[in-house]
Parts: sequence; C-alpha cells; structure tokens
Amino acid sequence: MLQFDLGLIEKCQNNAPRYTSYPTADKFSLDYPISNHYVQLKNNLEPNKPISIYIHIPFCNTLCLYCACNKIITNDRSNIAKYLIYLEKEIKLYVALLNYKPKVIQLHFGGGSPSWMSNNEVTEIMKIINKYFDLSSAHEVSMEIDPRHTSQDFIFNLAKNGFNRISIGLQDLDPKVQKAVNRIQSLEDSQKVLVAARKCGFRSTNVDLIYGLPFQTLLGFENTIDEIIKLNPDRIALFNYAHLPNIFMPQSRICDADIPSPQVKLATLSMSVTKLTDAGYIFIGMDHFARPDDELAISYKNGTMQRNFQGYSTFADTNMLSFGVSSIGFLGSSYYQNVKDLDSYYHHLDNNHLPIMRGIMLDNDDILRKYIITEISFYLDFLLHILTHIFGIFFLLNNELNHMLD
Repeated sequence: MLQFDLGLIEKCQNNAPRYTSYPTADKFSLDYPISNHYVQLKNNLEPNKPISIYIHIPFCNTLCLYCACNKIITNDRSNIAKYLIYLEKEIKLYVALLNYKPKVIQLHFGGGSPSWMSNNEVTEIMKIINKYFDLSSAHEVSMEIDPRHTSQDFIFNLAKNGFNRISIGLQDLDPKVQKAVNRIQSLEDSQKVLVAARKCGFRSTNVDLIYGLPFQTLLGFENTIDEIIKLNPDRIALFNYAHLPNIFMPQSRICDADIPSPQVKLATLSMSVTKLTDAGYIFIGMDHFARPDDELAISYKNGTMQRNFQGYSTFADTNMLSFGVSSIGFLGSSYYQNVKDLDSYYHHLDNNHLPIMRGIMLDNDDILRKYIITEISFYLDFLLHILTHIFGIFFLLNNELNHMLD
C-alpha cells in the first residue's frame, strides 16, 4: 500500500515543473546552437538503430480550460491540410541530413487533438511517414483521441493505417466539473471509442484522468474511477492538475476558490490508487497504471522503461525525432524544441531551415541528476550501489561517517 508522508507533502506545497523529463523544458536555452543538433544527429542515429517519432498536431475545435498543451483553436479545416504540407518539408530536411531511411520502433501523434484530422488526412500523413521512414518493424503506432468528435469509422481507419494503440482524454465524468473546464463529454463517447479499438485488435488502450479540477469532490471522482474500472482500459494515466493561469491564459477562467484543497486532492489520489490497484492495475511511477499483461507493466518489471515529454515509454534508450510546432525531441544527451507558433514554423521551413527554437546539452552533472530523478519517477526510490556501479560515486552511510569523524 502506498504511504503518504503528510508532513513532507505539507512542507512541499509549491508550484514546480513536472519532471516528465530532466531537465524540464523551462531550462532549455535559446542559445542552443543548430550546429550542435547536426552533430547529435550524426553521432546518435545509425541506419540499423530504430528511433521513436513524435508528431505534434496542434489543432482543436474547442478550448478545454485546464489544458497546458500548445494548441490552436479553429474550425477551419484548411489549416490542417496546409500544416501537413509543412510537416513533410520538415521530415524531408531531416532525412536529407541523414541520407538514409531511418527505422522506426515507435510513432506517436499528440496535440492539440490529432483526432480532429479527417480519415483522408490521417491516410495522407501516414503516406508521408512511410515515404521517409521504415515502419516495417514499428512496434507501437499511437494517437491521442478526443472521443467527442471521434467516430467508429475513424478508429477503423486508424487500424487500416497501422495504428495499434490509442489514448483517450476523459479527465472526469462529473457534469459540474466538465462544465467548469469547458469539456462536456459523456461516458458513452469514451466507451464507443474503446469498443471500436478492441474490435480492431489494438494492442493497448489508455484513458487520461485529472484530479484537482474545479468542483471535484472525493465522492464524485470515486464515481469516475468506478466507471473507468468498468471500461477496463489497458492503461490509465492519473495526472494532478497544475493551476498556472499566469502561464496558461485559459486557466485564468478557473476560479482559485473552486479548486479542491490539497487535503482533498491527496485523499482523491489515495482513493484512486487503492481502487485501481484493488482492481488489478499495477501502479507505475508517479501517475500511471497498467494491467499486468500490458507491455508497460512488463517493461516496468523488466526495468526497460523510459520517461519523456509524452509520458512513460516501453522503449528505453531510444532517440526521438519530433516534428511540428513546439514538439520536443532528444538525441543522445541533448534535447531540442521547435518554435511554438505556425508563422515561425512555416517561415523556417520556407527557407529550408530546421524550425528549432531552443535546446540543451546535458553535462555529467545533468546526466547523474536525470538518472536519479528517472529512477524515483519510475520506482519511487533508487539504489546507492547502482550509482556507484554506473557513475563511480561512493556514499558513506551514517555509521561510516560517524566512525570517520571519531
């Protein structure tokens, strides 16, 4: 059973970056030299070494007030068609630099709402990817789904194009909470998407939940957890809502007084962990759950997970190329991020320049800290003797230190 140190939690009641990766994106430098990126491409990518790919589709047709993602709210579908043209330009620049067709083991579409694309647009972007990358051994091809505008036919088309995993945003089933965050979504919307994915034989399904949203109560969220258990997804991500209206303007429409207290949030997390583990889910790291036979749970047990800006991944030590506005990728010991607005993105590509805005190269101290933070985020602890083995760092225990002082 997970134990909570209430004193430590009370002491640490401050806003801070979520360590989806280390360093966090706010530490990336605008002075990151593009020449360094070329060196990292050359040194870390090899023809027979598979990579991961992330593609950011920023468009949504509605604004969810809690959302901290880079998104563009529009109902003008011509924006998507233009964006796909520029995605191909960016991909083509990378493949020209590599001078070979990279093998891909993992492909993920995030957003925004990539499911806002039409069936034809999904088919088109997959044609582009297959043109420049070798997906013959791709183990995981996934997309984030908004069930409110996703039909059964859309899921069938994903399967036809090689997708085998989806992640749906659900957040909370309480109508009062949904109204407060401007995301009205029925249980049936989510259920139909999951059923369609199972009919297509998808390898894994995930449901995203958020605790700490306005007007949430312990009893109300308990009902949401009970309904999710009935849906029986392979994975569940349970995120803590980070209220940062000074950074994410739409959140300013959420009143601070409507947000649950830290005590209620902690009780909600504790209840959720207990119910999900009692239902047979394996608690993974800080915020994920998986069925014991799911690949994420298996990689957790085998110690082959990694965590990146898209969450937990089943493929450790895999370099990731990322495409589209604001997307973040990593190569070896470096991270990079693309420009965040469409005009800049299009301008760079019209001039045949990679649209990189900022990045960071990790030094030895960063690599050590990254390892420790990653181990804690996976297993909630780390072993000192492993640090000695990997980094050559020796630690003195209290009794050894006292003996030396004597």
